[in-house]
Parts: sequence; C-alpha cells; structure tokens
Amino acid sequence: MKASPARREERRAYVLFVLPALLVYAAVMAVPTVFSVLLSVSDYKGGPLFGGEPINFVGLHHYSKMFQDRFFWISLKNNVYIILISVFGQIPLGFGLAYVLYRRLVRRPGFFQAVIYLPSVISTIVVAILWKSFFSPFGAFTKLMQYIKPGWVNTLPLHPQLAIVPVLFVMLWLYTGFYLIIFLANMQKLSPEVIDAAALDGANEGQILWHVVLPSLSGVVLTTAILAISGSLKSFDLIYAMTSGNPARRTSVLALYMYDSAFRGAPDYPLANAISTFMVLFSVVLILVLRWIESRVGGRET
Repeated sequence: MKASPARREERRAYVLFVLPALLVYAAVMAVPTVFSVLLSVSDYKGGPLFGGEPINFVGLHHYSKMFQDRFFWISLKNNVYIILISVFGQIPLGFGLAYVLYRRLVRRPGFFQAVIYLPSVISTIVVAILWKSFFSPFGAFTKLMQYIKPGWVNTLPLHPQLAIVPVLFVMLWLYTGFYLIIFLANMQKLSPEVIDAAALDGANEGQILWHVVLPSLSGVVLTTAILAISGSLKSFDLIYAMTSGNPARRTSVLALYMYDSAFRGAPDYPLANAISTFMVLFSVVLILVLRWIESRVGGRET
C-alpha cells in the first residue's frame, strides 16, 4: 500500500528537520567518540594519521598502563570526592535553599536568589584565581586564621591530603546556585492547593518538604544528579586555574590527568584516549546506578 502524498510530505519534512542535527551530532560527538576508542587500542605516537607511520592494534595495553599508574588512582579518588560533594552537597543544599525561597521563609527571596545564583554566572577562571588568592599562604584565609590563632602557618595549599579541600569548597559555593534555580523553577509548577491542604491537615514545614514536595520532584532530583555526575567528571578549568593538579599532582582529576598525558611532556595520545573512554564508561555506570535506585525507591514527578 503506497503512502499518501501528505504522509510522504510529512516524512520528507521530518528528514529535513532531523538530518542537520544528526549530521552535526555525528561530526562532533559520535565520530570523535568512536575514533577516540580506536586510538586507545592503538600505538599511535603522533604525526599524520593517514599517510604517516602505520598504526598497529595493541589491545588493552594502554588501559593496563592506566590502571597501573598511581596518578590515575589519585585522580579517580579526587573525582569521587567531587561527585560526592556535588550529589550530596550541591543538590541537597540547592534543594533546601530553593524550598526556603519557594515557601518565602525569608524576606526578599528575590535578593537571596540572585546572591546565591550569582557565582554561577561568573567566569570559572576568574572564580578560581580569586579563591586561589584567598587560600594562598598570604591571603585573606591566612590572615583570618592568624587572627583566631596567632602564629598559624597556612600549609593547606601544599598539603598532599588536604590541598583538595579548598577546591571542593569552591565547587560547593560555585554550583549550588545552579541547582537552586532548577529546583525553584520546578517547585513553582507544583499545585499550591496540595501544599495548602497539607498545611490545613497540620503538616509542618519539614513534613511538607519531605512528604509532599520531595516525592513530587524525584524525577528532577535524578536529572540534577545526572548533571552533577557528568559535570564532576568533566571538572578541569577550575582545578587547572587553582592548583594545576599540584602539589605533586595530588589535586589532579581525570580530565587533568588526560590533559597531562596528551599535552605535557612526551605525549601519549592512546593513553589519553583510554582515560577519556574510561571517564565515559564510569559516568554511564554511575548514571545507570542512579536510575536503578530511583526506580526502586523514588516516586515520579507530578
């Protein structure tokens, strides 16, 4: 049975609208991703990809090399810290602040909303330089601690285990406003009658938050968790500007470890691509775990 002219016209319009986006996606995402995986299992040493030295298949050699490198495990550990501070710090804090503003539990909620969100619109490099100066041995943080405890010496930026703490603090401060806006926008779509009914039944603010608002936004919580995980694994510019991975690469993350492998010293492009492939797989695994948890214990957005 032949399709009607209207049906054929609809299909033609669909292809014309979808094809440009599909071609762009293939050019900037799909093809580079596949090419990155192929490079990670090769012995490519730089130079022309086509017409240069032959490229040989080496299997999982570079993945094995990556797992045997102690800097990989340091970077992965720091990325886990960033994921934890994002999922269990930025999201709950953003949700709580959004609820306070939504319920107008403070005066001038618009002012507080602007102040909390303001760091998210400032250049990340500018933020990194400002906070680097704040936490430096001669910065305001040192002066404040010396005022509280005279003679205190600031060794935090050079401490192998604690140097990552200022970075985590800055990330908490920088991105909480982003999640606040997401939650506040979705809270404003909730039916006021449901909340008013709960209040008339004697529910306090904590019960309204836990039993009414949170279950209604479980889908949004999952979405923000996915954004937090993907953003945490891509963390680069803030850490690069604040610490450059130092001291002794103790504040390095996977993105910075990948950058160092590809562009610092003797470049190792297959290793860098192996790291990027691992980052993608690690992110996918965490997102699947989140979806499984949400399907078991979460509600659905109304």
